[in-house]
Amino acid sequence: MTEQAQRLREQVRDRYAAAAKAASAGESASCCSGESCSTESAELAGGLYDEAERSSLPPEAVLASLGCGNPLAVAELRAGETVLDLGSGGGIDVLLSARRVGPAGKVYGLDMTEEMLALALANAAKAGAANVEFRNGQIEAIPLPANSVDVIISNCVINLSVDKPAVFGEMFRVLTPGGRLGISDVVAGDQLTAADRAERGDYVGCIAGALSYTEYRDGLAAAGFTDIEITPTHQIAEGMHSAIVRAVKPAGARQA
Repeated sequence: MTEQAQRLREQVRDRYAAAAKAASAGESASCCSGESCSTESAELAGGLYDEAERSSLPPEAVLASLGCGNPLAVAELRAGETVLDLGSGGGIDVLLSARRVGPAGKVYGLDMTEEMLALALANAAKAGAANVEFRNGQIEAIPLPANSVDVIISNCVINLSVDKPAVFGEMFRVLTPGGRLGISDVVAGDQLTAADRAERGDYVGCIAGALSYTEYRDGLAAAGFTDIEITPTHQIAEGMHSAIVRAVKPAGARQA
């Protein structure tokens, strides 16, 4: 890893550690910073979940909702499935997923920030969620066996990775054949260069590291995914949108 990549990863870690501490203290947090995202998009973080969902969770889980969408709205989780949430933060998507897959299912939350993991564990205990497990690790090297999860969700996290091809490869590896992705992320218009994206916001603010639509689609295809769909939902910055990303690991994919 280059020095710049390591520096960016540490900046992301520091930002989310601070967000976890803020949520634990009863303060709302956002993945956005400064001019990186509009006020509207920052307020949407928790508001993208309906009132019934939010009211059923510990307040700290909602306060630590740092995403740009609601992946559960498209993941179509079913009872008994095994789910992995990449960059699980305070645990909001893990806890909601746990209810959908039921006691016969299992939900893993993966995060590299110790403060977020501590917050998520506390939230899971408050919610009485027995079918969840949180792990400390990086989304570029997922600490789970190959072919072990049915669904991968993630909420505004992949744009923060310093090695997105590794993330796509790891997602493909851990999914079972026929498994699927239901991800919310920030995606840039194809006309925007890397410099254009950097002008619209910083890396830790979920902007500068975003892939374009074509880059995202090509990256998933290179990893082996099919049935790739990228659907914008709302604008985050000029020419950049929160988007829902869907893809499938073919049922005939060779076992790793």
